[in-house]
Amino acid sequence: MRPLAGLLLAGVALWAPSPAAAQETPYFVAYSDHLEEPGNLDIEFNPLFAAQRGGNDFLAGTMEFEYGVKAWWTSELYLDGQSTFSDSTIFTGFRWENRFRPLMREHWINPLLYLEYENVNEADKTMVEVVGFDSQADHLPPNAVLRRMTNHEADLKLILSSDFKSWNLSENFITEKNLGHDPWKFGYAVGVSRPLRLADTPRPCNFCRENFLAGAEFYGGLGTSWNLTTSGTSHYAAPIVGWQLPSGVTLRISPGFGLGSNSHGFILRWGVSYEFEGFGWRVRKLFR
Repeated sequence: MRPLAGLLLAGVALWAPSPAAAQETPYFVAYSDHLEEPGNLDIEFNPLFAAQRGGNDFLAGTMEFEYGVKAWWTSELYLDGQSTFSDSTIFTGFRWENRFRPLMREHWINPLLYLEYENVNEADKTMVEVVGFDSQADHLPPNAVLRRMTNHEADLKLILSSDFKSWNLSENFITEKNLGHDPWKFGYAVGVSRPLRLADTPRPCNFCRENFLAGAEFYGGLGTSWNLTTSGTSHYAAPIVGWQLPSGVTLRISPGFGLGSNSHGFILRWGVSYEFEGFGWRVRKLFR
């Protein structure tokens, strides 16, 4: 997965060298109301390492392509994979998400609506969200067993986000439904973050404090429509640090800690992204 990610990032960077400089939130699981600028493309590679209780530790990752369709609409494609130690490395599926902003003006609380279709198998370990009674034990069976079952699911999220004096606070209520006969699964994610300094330095600077963001996120399951509860579910807390370079590259890292026996004891997430302006315009120009 890593060589492919590097080639894709390098290739697009050579073709479209104008990076965007918008300040983003550093979350891995929670979403804020910040959407991609229309016509801009953001490519992200977000791996994780997880310690597996009673089994083999693993690496998993998503390759993400996020595009600003309109000022009120961002669309994103995810490609998922994982590598379990002493087992195998496999592709686990794809996701297609869309986020919509119904109110364009800024409010004290800014709502977003999120809709996603998932086509992933049971071997997927990217943990882009935690819902229902998701447990670390779900990742114990061998990949050869888990990959036999493919899930077709719809995700709906209500995203509420507020910006106040350089702080961002985002709350997500998550619902997930297998397109078969399973009940609705529920979950949550909460993120809080801010840049280390709000004012910009007059000249471009890699190590200036305004390029660094710090925060934390908390996420977990809330049971199902048959049993809405926090008992028997898994929950995580994770500090986050982000570094947004003037070149358009953003780096993030987040050590996460499970809160209870149903959670993985430790998860380390890290990510690299590159954002460029005018990608849509450049594509249309090729066909004129």
